[in-house]
Amino acid sequence: MLITESLRATGVSAVCPPLVTTWTRSGEYGRLIRMAAMLFCAGLIAATAQISIPLPLTPVPLTLQPTIVLLTAAVLGARLGATCLLLYLAAGVAGLPVFAWSPWLAPGIGRLLGPTGGYLLAYPVAAYLVGWLAQRGLDRRYITAVGAMLAGLAVIYLGGVAWLLLLGAPSGTPQAAAELGVYPFLLADVVKLALVAAFLPSLRRFTTSS
Repeated sequence: MLITESLRATGVSAVCPPLVTTWTRSGEYGRLIRMAAMLFCAGLIAATAQISIPLPLTPVPLTLQPTIVLLTAAVLGARLGATCLLLYLAAGVAGLPVFAWSPWLAPGIGRLLGPTGGYLLAYPVAAYLVGWLAQRGLDRRYITAVGAMLAGLAVIYLGGVAWLLLLGAPSGTPQAAAELGVYPFLLADVVKLALVAAFLPSLRRFTTSS
């Protein structure tokens, strides 16, 4: 309620359809296209997992996944965005090679239970949050779009840190877990999100004017 009232006070619509819905409109063909878009985004997320850079002093690699996950959420909206990420996780648990490669962990649920498991499990929650915020109009302005993306990133980091603590991060403190799972990636992730968020207001204006 507080978010809705704040958006109204600033002249932003409280509720708007996801970008993918405005592109496809209604009808059976529209639903099929939205399903295809969801599957495409799940495949894109899986593809970005294969491009990972191992970093020293942390078991978590650097990937483009958080950025693509949050962009997917902003485009698909809360429901389709979260469903897309649940589909991605289900494919990984089933043994498909959609998670980041690891020389120590077996494919499938073994990698979901590894050091990156907390980030992966947080993806659907972060996607729902960012999609929900985008549907409340936060994708219409650059500053609010960045804020929505950062909120989703915070959820992903929170899941990652909590998971590293469960796995026994050195000294067993949140600070130690953050040193492994947040600080090495924070600057790069914020820069990537700031760049991606710049496209969202233009996409929203284009779809609402067409």
